[in-house]
Amino acid sequence: MPYADVVCATTHKVLRGPRGGMILCGAELAERVDRAVFPFTQGGAQMHTIAAKAVAFGEAATPAFGAYAHQVVANARVLAGHLAAEGLGVITGGTDTHMIIVDPAPLGVDGRTARGRLAAAGIVLDCCVLPHGDGRGLRLGTAAVTTQGMGEAEMVRIAALMAAALRGEAEPAVTRAEVRELTGGFPPYPE
Repeated sequence: MPYADVVCATTHKVLRGPRGGMILCGAELAERVDRAVFPFTQGGAQMHTIAAKAVAFGEAATPAFGAYAHQVVANARVLAGHLAAEGLGVITGGTDTHMIIVDPAPLGVDGRTARGRLAAAGIVLDCCVLPHGDGRGLRLGTAAVTTQGMGEAEMVRIAALMAAALRGEAEPAVTRAEVRELTGGFPPYPE
């Protein structure tokens, strides 16, 4: 691997496969990594999960997956930019990956309260520790919505819906209906 000695990733977010993880390394570290992982931290083999990971790796080797991965990052960049424009603090100033960490404090709300307001509005996400002070922020990713077919226009709408919910500009039920309408146009399992 030309850029790193060891790469760790999830198989469920990065590859759209089954829940799990992976550690990639070159031959010179393989024995040491194997010894560190098995048998102490790795659970029993689940053959259906191993087969699903093989399918996910096969899909990841296609040009279509490359286009999807680029769209995930493009969506994350647009979402981060519009969240910042709405007044949330984007911790890294943007993103080069699928993930965004935002600080809702500039809108006058802490992370846990923000998570609650967003959940009431139909937007479910998680809190995380911020790298400065004792504050908690919000952790967002764009892989799932991109898989459902959402693009950059939808990221703009998501940022606006989030900001309105956090500012208390709309009743949670109204925002929840807008979220339902948006997601209804992108069913996870189209017929």
